[in-house]
Amino acid sequence: FFFPCSRLSTMKRSNTVSSSRRKSRKAHFAAPSSQRRIIMSAPLSAELRKKYGVRSVPIRREDEVIIVRGQHKTTTPAKVTTCYRRKYVIHIEKLQLEKGNGSTVNIGIHPSNCVITKLKLDKDRLALLNRKRAGAESGKGKLTEADVKA
Repeated sequence: FFFPCSRLSTMKRSNTVSSSRRKSRKAHFAAPSSQRRIIMSAPLSAELRKKYGVRSVPIRREDEVIIVRGQHKTTTPAKVTTCYRRKYVIHIEKLQLEKGNGSTVNIGIHPSNCVITKLKLDKDRLALLNRKRAGAESGKGKLTEADVKA
């Protein structure tokens, strides 16, 4: 059999995780709402990243975002009106399309194409940020030179 070079260079690392495209897609599109929340995470802006020590968080209603990719790219922050987990999109205020019959429809944007500029904080979300920061500061998963030499 002939295997293209790109296939050989990205070999599977773990026996417990499948690298099958078919299984990955099935898991993604059949994911429960709790997992979809995690998949629908968005990166934080540079200021928020510095303030909280966290790179990304699951997006939620009333966060303020800037769209940084795609044809709806903006420079002004806008509020998230809904997180449509079934379709893996968020709806943003003032981002609507007018249909032929005059009615307006929200345009769905994937959270990975946005940057969060302002967080809607409550005690649970603050606890999540603190947990994520603690994990990042402990260096979990990071190898030192001593580990590599051993």
